[in-house]
Amino acid sequence: MPITVLIVDDHPVVRTGLRAVLDGAADLVVVGEAATGEEALAMTEQVRPDVVLCDLRLGEGMDGIATTAAIRALSPAPAVLILTTYDRDAEVLGAIEAGAAGYLLKGVAPATILEAVETAARGGTYLSADLATRVVAGMRSPLPRLTDREVEVLRLLATGASNREMAKALFVTEATVKSHLVHIFTKLGVDSRARAVHVARETGLI
Repeated sequence: MPITVLIVDDHPVVRTGLRAVLDGAADLVVVGEAATGEEALAMTEQVRPDVVLCDLRLGEGMDGIATTAAIRALSPAPAVLILTTYDRDAEVLGAIEAGAAGYLLKGVAPATILEAVETAARGGTYLSADLATRVVAGMRSPLPRLTDREVEVLRLLATGASNREMAKALFVTEATVKSHLVHIFTKLGVDSRARAVHVARETGLI
């Protein structure tokens, strides 16, 4: 029996390219395409693919991590492979924690995609040696957990906003903003605004 695959990507040209790659393999069959996480979830329930090949960023609505978690919660649940251009630690770890069977970057060779799909269909996990090392390191030293409000403050901080400007934007006092910054600096292990923004960007927190 051929392995059935559902392609999930918000760019039609990418879906077309992936279909060409997968249709070129004798033992793979593309059974559908979806442009959003919501479409992917509905189509997965409808066509029951063996593997879902999913992008990380899907425009408005559910992202690839949320889509992975929702699909993996189905019964029976297909394997989900992430295929994306983003490789920040927070995104890789988030995908694996959501139940992804693998994480690929879009620059890989077509043969690698085929190998990953076949591995996932057999119940295996597919990660490059570099990503596997980072996943293990990330699980040993998990990323700091920021509150939603702390993430909002970080995003404003990244725009260069002053404490007064952040307070105005968030409808809080400057003292509250300063308190959030103290907590953020402590959690990220930094001692400056610039360093906080740098670490947040590097780890995918913003």
